[in-house]
Amino acid sequence: MSNSIDSPILQQVAAHYNSKLLTHGSTSQGVDWNDLRSHELRHRQFLRLVEGAPDASLIDLGCGFGDFLRFLRQNGHRGRFVGYDITPSMIDKARELYGEGDDRHWRVGAVPSETADFAIASGIFNVKGDVPGADWGDYVLRTIDVLAQSGRQGFGFNVLSMSSDPDRRRPDLYYVEPAEMLSYCLSRYGRSVALLQDYGLYEFTIIVRRHALASA
Repeated sequence: MSNSIDSPILQQVAAHYNSKLLTHGSTSQGVDWNDLRSHELRHRQFLRLVEGAPDASLIDLGCGFGDFLRFLRQNGHRGRFVGYDITPSMIDKARELYGEGDDRHWRVGAVPSETADFAIASGIFNVKGDVPGADWGDYVLRTIDVLAQSGRQGFGFNVLSMSSDPDRRRPDLYYVEPAEMLSYCLSRYGRSVALLQDYGLYEFTIIVRRHALASA
């Protein structure tokens, strides 16, 4: 399966998030997070990727209604921001909230048409719905490659963790063993990889520095 926005997997994902936005509006629940606190905790993990580079450009793959741009600007980041999302209503809402200009652009799509200094994806691997786990896992790995190709200096993403309590897991969500994902990224993208799982949520964040990328 491809990462085309016309693929059955991404059509299902787009329908899910369009429904959340219609129900909850431009809130954390509108992008299927529990609350603003957890939403910003996730944002904060990606600051490590851009720290010391306030003018670096960034691609946010699966940007939703653009809240990460707000968070970045509040934390002193000035660089060019390009948000991609497969849900047109999310992009429409991002434009409505934050406008468009030289330092911010919004695009409908699953594969960026340009590169930036850094690329991130937050939450886009979580809700698999009724897609078989193996098919969703292939989509996740393909999309991580897209991030690697989009971020010249580095990239980051988060995934729900198998370290969470078994009785809290849901069949429509996708979970990964942190050690397995760390090992995969080390073998595919080089040794400059960080695993963050110390921020109190049932997930982990991977940060990869592009300068250490290995041959695919």
